[in-house]
Amino acid sequence: MSKAIEASVAAPVAHPEIEKKAVSFQNILLGAAIQTFEVSTLGQPFEVVKTHMAANRGDSIPTSLKKTYARGGIAGFYQGLIPWAWIEASTKGGVLLFTSSEIDYRARVAGLSPSWSGLLGGVGGGIAQAYTTMGFCTFMKTVEVTRHKSAAANASTWRIAYDVFQREGIRGLNRGVSAVALRQMTNWGSRFGISRVTESIFRGSDTTRKLSTGERLAASAIGGALACWNQPLEVIRVEMQSQAKAADRPANLNLFSAARYIYQQNGFLGFYRGVTPRIGLSVYLTVCMVFGGDSIKAYFNEKQKQKLNH
Repeated sequence: MSKAIEASVAAPVAHPEIEKKAVSFQNILLGAAIQTFEVSTLGQPFEVVKTHMAANRGDSIPTSLKKTYARGGIAGFYQGLIPWAWIEASTKGGVLLFTSSEIDYRARVAGLSPSWSGLLGGVGGGIAQAYTTMGFCTFMKTVEVTRHKSAAANASTWRIAYDVFQREGIRGLNRGVSAVALRQMTNWGSRFGISRVTESIFRGSDTTRKLSTGERLAASAIGGALACWNQPLEVIRVEMQSQAKAADRPANLNLFSAARYIYQQNGFLGFYRGVTPRIGLSVYLTVCMVFGGDSIKAYFNEKQKQKLNH
């Protein structure tokens, strides 16, 4: 009898097996495809208007739309798309999914909740994005939106990049990368974390219930919208990378001098210029990545399981 009691005490407690999301070359291609689709459709117009308003903080949304259209018609809303937005999209999506999936799994194995694991995965993925290709791509996209353009002085985007590299080297092409890193880690940490919290709320007491398409879409959209709390970092990033000229604008801005300049020029509200188009961009991007990415990954994972079972 005593041996039976000892055996029952010593028996390990059964824990549900934590399933690791498949991370493969397929996932990297998936991330690249989703983000390239996003930026080539509604993503870049949102990005251009958002950047214009952050750089020209006195312009309203209608004024920004008119000025953007005047710079090139419909094509004006796709400034910086080729090649910079495509380079960024085809790399950062894969980096995000690969890094965030791995960190999310490791965090859940360590005992963290799905919400905290998703948040940490997003933070890690965002940092990885910034220091791979996003630094120089965001810089060049901002240059395209904010530089003076005319028939007499309309150098190609490649010429502009080459001139910057000749003058300032790699550091010049990555100007503002510290702000990009802070923005990305808070962006995706918030997006993934909030989305997972919202999914938990939808599930209620039944933590294993599979969410409906509408619930997952809503969770993704809510995560994208609420992640825009870090708009001040985005405005600082644009100011650091902007080619707009002003007599009183300090040279070689860093995070702190850019923040001080923005506050002196526009006050506290200046840090939230462009937040409306950014909410639209964030919701659209998050729906594509969190909802679309999860759905497609789950589909391929299921296909892989079926192959293994046969």
